Formats: sequence, C-alpha cells, structure tokens
Amino acid sequence: MSTPEEALAPPSKTQRKRAMEELQALGEELVELATDRLNKIALPDDLLAAVRETRRMSRHDDARRRQLQYIGRLMRDVDPAPIRNALAAVRGESAEETGKLHRLERLRAELMTDEKVLFRIASASPSIDLQQLRSLRRAALLEQAQGKPPRSFRAIFRFLKELEQGAPPPDSHDEHEL
Repeated sequence: MSTPEEALAPPSKTQRKRAMEELQALGEELVELATDRLNKIALPDDLLAAVRETRRMSRHDDARRRQLQYIGRLMRDVDPAPIRNALAAVRGESAEETGKLHRLERLRAELMTDEKVLFRIASASPSIDLQQLRSLRRAALLEQAQGKPPRSFRAIFRFLKELEQGAPPPDSHDEHEL
C-alpha cells in the first residue's frame, strides 16, 4: 500500500521509461496493421502520417527505429485507451467481438442443419439477398458431402458478418468463378 506522499510524487524515471516503451510498442502495432483496419481507427493526422511513413520503410534499420521512437513521442499527446480498444477488437481480444463471432458461428451452424433458419434471418433483415444465401448453403452442403475445401462455408460466415455490420454482403458469385 502506498503512502499519500508516494501517490503525489511524480512517476520515477523507470516508470516514465516503461510508459514510453509501452506507447512505442502500441505504435509498432499500428504500423503492422493492415491498411483497411488502420483506417478504421481514429488517429490524429500527424500520428497517422508517421505510421504511414514507417510502413514505407522497407529496411528494419536505425532510421525505422528512430521513426518508431517518433511515433512513441507522438503517442504521448494522444489518449491511448481508444487505440488499445480498437487494436484489441482487431485482434479479436475484446469479449464483445469474440461473442459476436461465436454468435455468427452458431447461426451458420444452425443454417447448415436447418433451412428454416433462412427465413428467420430474412425476417430479421428483409433487405438481404435470400437467394444468394440459399445458394451458398447448398454449395456448402455439397462441399461437405464431397469433402472439398469449405469455400462456401466460409462465404456464409462472411455474408452473415457483413449483414450484422449493416454493410451489403459481398457478392460471393465472383468467388465461384475463380
């Protein structure tokens, strides 16, 4: 337990250094993110520009190390909590995101075993392309029966995920033409 004097004292040099290293590691995670995921995170313009500049650096040398330190310095002026939460969601570590994925997997499993689930999905989202979902289900069942790779099975999951996010589901007919 700390005394009131310790609580009011400024952080030690070691604590400050550890905090800086943590912010720099957070910046490194941002650099390693896929572009589409990075764009979903609200970052200040200067930090975003620094992250993009670091991504263009092909060699992992001292210049890149200094750039990552610069990102860490920029991170000091930003509240890291929303960035941590966004990165946790991207990694699937947030309980909410994990629960959502499990719910979609259960829905897909129910859909594969019972065609009546199609109508339940259609009543929840009347704007979906029910024919496309039905054809994906038939193709996935055929794939399972023939022991083929589960392309349509995965496409159903993507369809349901896009449906839940409110975006129009991807056109899976393009995948079958590959």
